[in-house]
Amino acid sequence: MTESLEPMPTDWRHALVIVAHPDDVEFAACAAVARWTEEGHGVSYLLASRGEAGIDGLAPEQAGPLREREQRASAALVGVEDVRFLDHRDGVIEEGTALRRDLARGIREVRPELVVTFNHYDRWGFGGWNSPDHRAVGRAALDAVGDAGNRWIFPELVTEENLPPWNGVRRIAVAGSPHPTHAVDVGPTLGRAVESLAAHATYLSALTEQAPEDMARDFLHRTTAEAGAAFGVEHAVTFELVS
Repeated sequence: MTESLEPMPTDWRHALVIVAHPDDVEFAACAAVARWTEEGHGVSYLLASRGEAGIDGLAPEQAGPLREREQRASAALVGVEDVRFLDHRDGVIEEGTALRRDLARGIREVRPELVVTFNHYDRWGFGGWNSPDHRAVGRAALDAVGDAGNRWIFPELVTEENLPPWNGVRRIAVAGSPHPTHAVDVGPTLGRAVESLAAHATYLSALTEQAPEDMARDFLHRTTAEAGAAFGVEHAVTFELVS
């Protein structure tokens, strides 16, 4: 963990969080989201899939709607009401122009100053291999910020959907990055983050025999304490900031 983490900037009004699946935000950054909404910032979520392939014992046509409901309930617990879903297929999301177009559309619709996405690197900081969906969506999100500001990339967004370019994104923050540069003190909002992650009760119950509340509390307390030690606070969430 980087020893010289800087505080995340707060000179923005609205953030768009772009991730692959329900629960990605909650495992990585919802404590920071809760802090931001508490301070008056607006936050929207854009998910590339509904996580329909994430529960072994539940068919995708059942899991998708259930996980969407859990994600909306989870988001509401940290002050997020605007939750949008795309229809890319969970588990086999492809990085490419179709995904970039959908993400650029979302950026133009929401018009954020900050875009938050998930770890797009091959590995996690602890060395484990990252999910192909995370890598694809994270990389596409970085590219889509530029696409959203260029009227000649995906011109149909202007001519057919009346979505003019948006050049207002000032920063991109990568949650869960193995190369963090900034952090948010989340001590005051850690309890709400635990509730938000625990709201994915069906998914968490498929992952572990622990009760969802216990699993959420153990995971978030441990990971935010590790980040907090590098930031000089009790609990923190880290980001790699791209200007």
